[in-house]
Amino acid sequence: MKLEIVRTTWGTLMPDLLAGKFDIAMGGITITLQRARMALFSTPVMPSGKAAIALCGDAEKYQTLAEIDQPGVRVVTNQGGTNEIFDLAHLHNATIVRAKTNPDAFQALLDHKADMMITDGVETLLQHRLHPLLCPIHPDQPFSHSELAYMLPRDLVWQQYVDTWLRVETLSGTWAALLKTWLD
Repeated sequence: MKLEIVRTTWGTLMPDLLAGKFDIAMGGITITLQRARMALFSTPVMPSGKAAIALCGDAEKYQTLAEIDQPGVRVVTNQGGTNEIFDLAHLHNATIVRAKTNPDAFQALLDHKADMMITDGVETLLQHRLHPLLCPIHPDQPFSHSELAYMLPRDLVWQQYVDTWLRVETLSGTWAALLKTWLD
């Protein structure tokens, strides 16, 4: 089997999947009903939910949605994904700053172009590891609840193969070891 990594953005993820440009989207895709109408998902790889992240010196200011949704607070979001959907549904007073990609969003925090971000709790942990100046804000008590999985074309045989692979990797301990490598 040949492995080729294809990078895409949230804005082109679904069109690229439907056009057959890749066989699996990995890296924490939130399962949504809208996406499930067009694609299949693997067995969930982890529970998730939206949590906040900010520069460590500012993290205490953004403990609740009410503290975040204030005039003058700049909330950065990547365009076209569940982060933007969450922000638009829950934030009515804060200013939403749109970034093209997730890396651009975290860079906006580091460059003081935004005050905080709401994203998947597990991503706040990863970004803290990559950028120690950014601190997760209660990722274990997220604002919402969801599940992350791998997104696949509508091919049931491929979905079954991926699910079997996930079970084997989970039971062998490989999945937990890999996750520990990225988050510890």
